[in-house]
Amino acid sequence: MLGCNDYDYIEIVCMFRYPVVLTLKSGDKVQGTAIDTVRNDNKEECVLLETANGSSHVLLDSIVQLEVSVDNPHFKKKVFVNEPQNKE
Repeated sequence: MLGCNDYDYIEIVCMFRYPVVLTLKSGDKVQGTAIDTVRNDNKEECVLLETANGSSHVLLDSIVQLEVSVDNPHFKKKVFVNEPQNKE
């Protein structure tokens, strides 16, 4: 689960529709333009990307690194450390 501070990075790339490269826990990389945060059919939080193959929902909990592909005044790369979920 992403912390509030980490979630801000996702919101920034969506607000400015930055092209991004997401590195996933699996090691796969997904490249596209960040559009919005959404929930999938299972009600899990995702980032909606517009990719060369169409729209893609990427689970926020699966992202370990976010890299912006263009120069910008905000940030270039963010590495996420997923916080453990409370089991209470």
